[in-house]
Amino acid sequence: MNILAIDIGGTKLAAALIDANSQISQRLEIATPASSSPQALEEALAQLVAPYQGKAQCVAVASTGIIDQGILTALNPDNLGGLNQFPLQQTLQRLIALPCTVLNDAQAAAWAEYHYLADRFKHITFITVSTGVGGGVIINGQLLTGPHAFAGHIGHTQADPNGPRCGCGRTGCVESIASGRAIAAAAQNELQGKDARQIFSAAQNGNLQAKRLITHSAQALCQLIANLKAILDTECVVLGGSVGLAQGYRQQVEDGLALLPPPFHIPVFAAHYKHDAGLIGAALFAAEQNQNKY
Repeated sequence: MNILAIDIGGTKLAAALIDANSQISQRLEIATPASSSPQALEEALAQLVAPYQGKAQCVAVASTGIIDQGILTALNPDNLGGLNQFPLQQTLQRLIALPCTVLNDAQAAAWAEYHYLADRFKHITFITVSTGVGGGVIINGQLLTGPHAFAGHIGHTQADPNGPRCGCGRTGCVESIASGRAIAAAAQNELQGKDARQIFSAAQNGNLQAKRLITHSAQALCQLIANLKAILDTECVVLGGSVGLAQGYRQQVEDGLALLPPPFHIPVFAAHYKHDAGLIGAALFAAEQNQNKY
């Protein structure tokens, strides 16, 4: 069975065919529309899925935001153009005339990474640090979604009560400090106006302000991981996303954790599936949901 997997993020939309062995083919990527209108997203999705007509048996979607009963709501509207109550599942089923399974992108990525680590761990937490900060939690081999699909939105736990206001409406969330958007927003002087990728490049070239911004991000993430350890007793953390996978970032997080008391020490791995974790996880989840149908 081929599954059309779609990953909807704050900066890009990706699609690919995933076979029964989780092999990716015919991968395509376009920019997430800048407009906040539902029409703009629908048009972009139509463009994205058009080349796959007749090539898959079902659709699996990993999307930023809260995905409850097939409806997309962006907890932090800045990350997805202000969309609210977008009928994602219904829209895609109409566009490609196939059954569609939808899941939060970090939850999907967590499911992929759990499958890779399942012979070693039954309790893992996936954290993506990218445009925003998200997560997915696996407890005893089960994906935690919650009654309203809100579980795993760990980027919206508080890191600093005196920190910046987050797009979700709270103050000092991890996302408002550690995310790529937050790193760029905090930049001043010679780095003002640069994005996170450019700031990481500046840090590699020795820029002290860039180094401080990245360290501040890593420290916030380190405290988040310690809190997750205390709450969930998770066995390991898997780190993904464009910031999470950036050169040297994971090492800073590990160094910070090493300074904490031993009960908070926990292994931190780089995402095995890297930027395709959401696509593969959504496909795995959909295949399991539909295993009695195909």
